[in-house]
Amino acid sequence: MTRKSILFFGILATFLIAMFGMTILPKLFVDEHVKAPEYFTPFEITEGHRIFVREGCIYCHSKQVRPEGFGADVERGWGRGSEATDYRNLLPHNLGTMRTGPDLANIGARQPSADWHYLNLFQPRALNEQSIMPAYPWLFEVVPVDARPGRSGIQLPPEFQIEGKKVLPRDEARYLVTYLLSLDQQITGVD
Repeated sequence: MTRKSILFFGILATFLIAMFGMTILPKLFVDEHVKAPEYFTPFEITEGHRIFVREGCIYCHSKQVRPEGFGADVERGWGRGSEATDYRNLLPHNLGTMRTGPDLANIGARQPSADWHYLNLFQPRALNEQSIMPAYPWLFEVVPVDARPGRSGIQLPPEFQIEGKKVLPRDEARYLVTYLLSLDQQITGVD
């Protein structure tokens, strides 16, 4: 055998071993433990997830609670350790790369109020004056108080109120808040 053929078969063997280890072995050992979801994802949640990705929330917030023994996530009250089925239904899967902000895997249970989420998106420093989260005012509409009767707008603290105006969430803000509220590990069958 020549050196070229030894090199060729060495490269081929390396490729086949890597493919076996990265595709076939996980399929054999992991797929039997991953249950297919028995639900569909409503439009509002899917669209909210799209907005979550578009606005770059994943750059500061992870969505993967480390199991007990691998950090203090469970003791912080962030929920149970994440499981493979938590990420099965929405694409792209966005686990996160760092935690500049708190983990959001169970934010729907920790902060079940839509009003809290609207306020946090419009002006995070209204809830926590040291927050470094950016505000997302383009997800809201500022209109005169007498415009759109029947819609009261979000409740801003006095120092953030705009005189003679009210702040109404746009559809994108409603979808994003619906998605964040769906991140509740206590509800089975929901991402």
